[in-house]
Amino acid sequence: MKALQKILTPDQPIPAVEFNPDLILIFGSRNSLEKIDLQPLKTLYPQAIVTGCSTSGTIAQSQIFEDEVVINYIDFEKTPLKYTYCSLKQVHFDSKEVGRHIATELLNDEIKHIFLLSDGLHVNGTSLIKGMAEKCNGRATSSGGLAGDADRFQKTLVIHPQTLEPTEHMVVAIGFYGEHIQIGYGSRGGWESFGIDRKVTKSKNNVVYEIDGQPALQLYKSYLGEKAKELPASALLFPLNMEISEHHTSVVRTILSVNEEEQSMTFAGDIPEGSTVRLMRSNSEKLIRGALQAADDALSLLQNPESAILVSCVGRKLVLRQLAEEELEAVQQELNADVVTGFYSYGELAPTGEMRTCELHNQTMTITTFSEV
Repeated sequence: MKALQKILTPDQPIPAVEFNPDLILIFGSRNSLEKIDLQPLKTLYPQAIVTGCSTSGTIAQSQIFEDEVVINYIDFEKTPLKYTYCSLKQVHFDSKEVGRHIATELLNDEIKHIFLLSDGLHVNGTSLIKGMAEKCNGRATSSGGLAGDADRFQKTLVIHPQTLEPTEHMVVAIGFYGEHIQIGYGSRGGWESFGIDRKVTKSKNNVVYEIDGQPALQLYKSYLGEKAKELPASALLFPLNMEISEHHTSVVRTILSVNEEEQSMTFAGDIPEGSTVRLMRSNSEKLIRGALQAADDALSLLQNPESAILVSCVGRKLVLRQLAEEELEAVQQELNADVVTGFYSYGELAPTGEMRTCELHNQTMTITTFSEV
């Protein structure tokens, strides 16, 4: 495997590299992706799969870039790759159908892993993963993330692998095949719960209407105090922990939007009726420790990674502030990979639990590592 990373401002020309990559991953702010001309990549590397997404901060090694574009050139020398894509508009925003389509297009007897980049605002991450799982039936692991838009929550973009245009409502997936590719992954949070356990008494998919029989938004605001005036952005600082009984584990859910009229909250993933939830808050030391645990989980599956993709929640970045790069540095030193890239997201996708079933996570540091043998 060969990998090289370039960091550009949107007005700089696309650079060539000394090898022929078969995968080019591009991460940058929404404004930067809308300005940069990616078309030269078609001429330079016609055989390469080119995709990427808008971010809430872009990761290159142990640094965070807000306005630059990070281009990652990767050559998997022994590993076949294949991509597919689906617009949410094409399936009437049925996220589960997108998942089914992606898995159907990519599955064969040699598949090892699927890496996804998805719209971050209009997708239901839980349904997306469920649709994939229905078709995959344990034949491949999956990871990835939902595109970001800083803390604006206005528009997210995924780079269309055919046109190379940053596109709304898009989901792109890359399949990795064969015996030579080695994959590691880990996802940890480090947030701490507070308050009492509460039960979701009325919800539909990823919209919660009542908790403990009370209007959900009203109850949530009572915990936030003055921070309630800053919703939905302040919700990144106070996510919910939700138990998943069938997997004997839990996931974190963060709010994408609120509806004052309905007193409801829309989350990045499903929160079924009857779920047990608890409010969470941040502790910088525990967040960094959680990121290191994610790195250790990935290393337990792949000891000497050559490259790594980090997908971390924008909420962690907002909480950690100047310590965010300290978290990245700790992870990079732990992994000791040649190239580390990634982005701050609106949702993270990674296997969890004993069954290694892919789940939608929020407020986590999620790591996918790669190597070839």
